Amino acid sequence: MRFESIASGSSGNCIYVGSDRTHLLMDVGISRKRTGQALHDIGLDFKDIDGIFLTHEHSDHIMGLPVIAKYSQMPIYATKGTIRALARMPKYRDIDPDRFICIRADEPVSVGDLKIDPMTISHDAAEPVGYRVYEGSKKACICTDLGCYTDYTQACLQDSDVLLLESNHDINMLQVGHYPYSLKQRILGNRGHLSNAASGQLLSRVLNSHLKGIFLGHLSKENNIPELAFETVRVELMFSEAGYRAEELPIRVAERDVPSGLVEL
Repeated sequence: MRFESIASGSSGNCIYVGSDRTHLLMDVGISRKRTGQALHDIGLDFKDIDGIFLTHEHSDHIMGLPVIAKYSQMPIYATKGTIRALARMPKYRDIDPDRFICIRADEPVSVGDLKIDPMTISHDAAEPVGYRVYEGSKKACICTDLGCYTDYTQACLQDSDVLLLESNHDINMLQVGHYPYSLKQRILGNRGHLSNAASGQLLSRVLNSHLKGIFLGHLSKENNIPELAFETVRVELMFSEAGYRAEELPIRVAERDVPSGLVEL
């Protein structure tokens, strides 16, 4: 299995997950040009992509979809709620409905030699999901855009080999920032976004000895900085009972403008 964060942040998200013969994009929230360049850099092209999996309909996860769909033929996988939401949006309603394949949380689908298992997340979208992707015994998880986590979330992320986990905001930066009160409450709410501290707490519950890549993702441009996200997660791990030190783990921040480079399992 191969995994790369192409872009991650409040301004755009796109992730590549693949094997030797199957290649997927998880969200396409950046331009077709940027996505294509990132694929080219790892020896791929849009014609190699076997499917696009959408987490939900917010613009930072779908912005590139109309143009990519216009010039490429791969199927688009999304929940019924997401598909219906897209059909109401002017730029997206022209995508051929036959391109969409409806998926449901906890009902795995197979694409080539990969198995993709959507997971329910708590976010203010129509029917949002995260993803667990399997190639044989290898497991990659993508879990962003969730205002809170539960025992179910923790169970979904257990035993991962690579994990991209939301670390959206620093609570203090958000509270004293320029956002209007209503938006601050939305982000802080149970259907908003995971803070740095909450990310560290969840991570401490799902660590294992075979994790080869841990990405802190979907950082807010206005209410976070990479060094603060990492340090907050480090402190949470230090005071947890997990028995791991952040410095000994393959933790890094997924950047908004620069691909992470491939993690190969």
